[in-house]
Amino acid sequence: MSETPQRSDYRHFQPITTRWHDNDIYGHVNNVTYYSFFDSAVNSYLIEQGGLDIHDGEVVGCVVSSSCDYFASVAYPDLIEIGLRVGKLGNSSVQYALAVFKAGEADACAAGRFVHVFVERTSNQPVPIPAQLRQALERLLP
Repeated sequence: MSETPQRSDYRHFQPITTRWHDNDIYGHVNNVTYYSFFDSAVNSYLIEQGGLDIHDGEVVGCVVSSSCDYFASVAYPDLIEIGLRVGKLGNSSVQYALAVFKAGEADACAAGRFVHVFVERTSNQPVPIPAQLRQALERLLP
């Protein structure tokens, strides 16, 4: 496993409230739920900061790659925050670096990578990232 990411490595934080059904039979948040946390954090940022219109916009982001490493357990009713930064910003794609932190803790419980390719909604063909979205994503660069 890689070195545990630190809170100071991230530019934006999205609070998430764990839910009862996030826990699995082992009493901690199931591994697949972390991907939902990442997706929610990224899309909240894109909608609120980048003006992404998920319902009627001409451009949408499609996930083409994702991964996650786990360092410590999270369980309901933990309050968590998803750290977000941009690792690489291309013409039509962006690679996010994300991490799950228990509220107020410096060490990440999990860290992941998530890649969006922006496509024209009807043709599903890659397009340049719209200016407003690009500006929001640039704010997340190191």
